[in-house]
Amino acid sequence: MKFSNIRLLVNDFDKCFTFYNDIIGLECTWGKLGENYASFNIGIPSGLALFKADLMNIAINNAEASKSEIEQDKIAIVLQVDSVDETYRLLQNKGVKFLTEPKDMDAWGIRVVHFRDPENNLIELYSELSK
Repeated sequence: MKFSNIRLLVNDFDKCFTFYNDIIGLECTWGKLGENYASFNIGIPSGLALFKADLMNIAINNAEASKSEIEQDKIAIVLQVDSVDETYRLLQNKGVKFLTEPKDMDAWGIRVVHFRDPENNLIELYSELSK
């Protein structure tokens, strides 16, 4: 076995596609706006994928599944950036609402900031602290 990708099962595909492609600026390696599936380069050419949740429900014979709000995060998408502070300012200017401000996590050896995508998935951006 080998890792293929992280697949987010989303309710609003086009909104999420636009978010990852246009706002975050990830390179789309497969798919396009208006489709059912897309993948993005996250250091692995197709490491992050979007797929319509209702189609996955059909695929796993759970077509009657209802959308429910998750009280605890089940996944965090972690992306390394050259500068947390520069990326923070860039994304703020594009309308991203952050949960935290950039901060050093000395015990982790990184600087981080957190926000959510349009489907409420938790995203962490980090850069290594200077030694």
